[in-house]
Amino acid sequence: MSALDHPGIRKVAAALSEAGHHEAADGIRVLADAVRTAVEAARAVNVPVGAIANSLVFAAIRDGAASPLLVLTSGAHRADTGLLAGLAGADRIERAKPDFVREHTGQVIGGVSPIGHPARIQTFVDVDLERYEVVWAAAGHPHAVFPTTYAGLVDLTGGTPAKVAR
Repeated sequence: MSALDHPGIRKVAAALSEAGHHEAADGIRVLADAVRTAVEAARAVNVPVGAIANSLVFAAIRDGAASPLLVLTSGAHRADTGLLAGLAGADRIERAKPDFVREHTGQVIGGVSPIGHPARIQTFVDVDLERYEVVWAAAGHPHAVFPTTYAGLVDLTGGTPAKVAR
């Protein structure tokens, strides 16, 4: 079985194609090693770390109930949970546990793609990604990434452009 046959990667490739992002689907790269951090991903595809779109899943807490929040942030900085809480209208933002991430994305931490989830997730797309002509995002597996653009991420996710770091 080829690495492109992995169910997570197939799901992301199908979602990209269905959304009309054929170049991104065709550009999926399966890497020899897992790239669980922005630094590792940037080295693997030979781009600045800021051109990596980290898919971060948080638990947005509203009135004691947690709902998923996906933040696509530039690998050059860390998302600010205080800013995110205000943007999301949440009481607070917490780091999501691995089982929460898998439940809401169908993917594992380190390989969470911006798309291919069981249901749409509230999403913010870091405006700092706009400065890069091409950005790379996880493709549903820690060994896979795909190329896209800032506008492509906003389109694919239905996300809200936002400043997510101070």
